[in-house]
Parts: sequence; C-alpha cells; structure tokens
Amino acid sequence: MNALRNKVQLIGNLGNDPEIIELDNGKKLAKFSIATNESYRNAQGEVIKDTQWHNVIAWNKTAEIVEKYVTKGKEIAVEGKLTNRSWEDKEGNKRYTTEVVVNELLLLGK
Repeated sequence: MNALRNKVQLIGNLGNDPEIIELDNGKKLAKFSIATNESYRNAQGEVIKDTQWHNVIAWNKTAEIVEKYVTKGKEIAVEGKLTNRSWEDKEGNKRYTTEVVVNELLLLGK
C-alpha cells in the first residue's frame, strides 16, 4: 500500500510546447502543463465543461522523450507523484507551486 500514498495519473493535452532545460551537471528537465477536461450537468441541466491545468516536470530519459515527441496540443498520459515547492521571486515574495513529477509517460492519439 505504500506505493499508493503519493500517486497521480492524468490524461490531458499540452497547453504549450515543453520547456527543456539542460542543467550544468548534464541532467535534462522538461517542464510543461497539461489540461484535463471534465463535463457534468448542473441543476438546470446544462452541460458544464471544467478544465483544470496541471504543472508537470520530467527528468533525464523521460525529459528526452518529451523533448523528442511531445508538442503543444498532443494528448498524453502521465503517472507520477505530487510535489510542492516554494521560492522567492525578484520582489522577495514567497511563491508556491504544486507539480506532478513524472515517472511514466504514454503518448496517446495520432
């Protein structure tokens, strides 16, 4: 059961081309966001479409696959874990973000 403690699976479409960063130590990092869509009917019977955006990062070999095959609009499935991090912006304000760190990636669609 420990493997299920921090696990997320998403299927969605990329909002933009991935940002690929090569670090000084030679590691690669891919950063991108995917949109997931959900539809439901409200009390009036109208269909409501809800889109959620998720920040995603991939490291090393997975980042290389992202760099080579993944572009804006592509449908992908990712599996990974949620992480939170914080930093200070240029004005000294503390900023926070939640990201999905990918350990598996599946290319979907055409």
